[in-house]
Amino acid sequence: MSPAGRFDTLSTARLLMRRWHDSDREPFAALNGDPQTMRFFPAPISRAASDALIDRIESCFDRLGYGLWALEVAATGEFIGCTGLNPMPDDVPGAGGVEIGWRLARRAWHHGYATEAARAALGVAFDGAGLDEIWSMTAVLNQPSQAVMRRLGMTEVARFAHPRMPPGHPLQPHVTYHLARPQESPPAATRPDPVSQAVAPSAHARTRSTAAGGTA
Repeated sequence: MSPAGRFDTLSTARLLMRRWHDSDREPFAALNGDPQTMRFFPAPISRAASDALIDRIESCFDRLGYGLWALEVAATGEFIGCTGLNPMPDDVPGAGGVEIGWRLARRAWHHGYATEAARAALGVAFDGAGLDEIWSMTAVLNQPSQAVMRRLGMTEVARFAHPRMPPGHPLQPHVTYHLARPQESPPAATRPDPVSQAVAPSAHARTRSTAAGGTA
């Protein structure tokens, strides 16, 4: 089924959010192989697994019109990670919904990039894709990501043992946050557009999405 709308490219004050290029594969693999960046995930992942993740993300764009956008610093063109929207996994609170997530390279932490990009992604979720709610989840230990969720106006709604983490693992305790579509927004025609949206066809790989989560 074709998506109702396409959101291949977004712009914020400092960032370009776009579909993925082959040139993103090497820096994304470096990000995913960094133990410090991946400290709230079970383990760093290999280059092959990182490339497969990009392929799944691109597939999500093809199916839904949105996904986890590659992040680029607009002033320099530097790739710094990803932020965006992704189907929630099964067997967790919010399963069947759409989550917002992010994964940024260490050099991009503490600049507010995750929050800035996530706000643009929420604009797509509510004003573009017409979603009624958004979810996000992470390990209870991941306080930086939870701080981003709270800055987005999300509220903690559940704590659970992640079913795909070994019992007793320090990252098994997880937390889910939720945000409903704002109920009293002005009409779209009169509301300032938080992002600029370009809908150019993509020549990138077409393949399926996975969760981001990560560090601000």
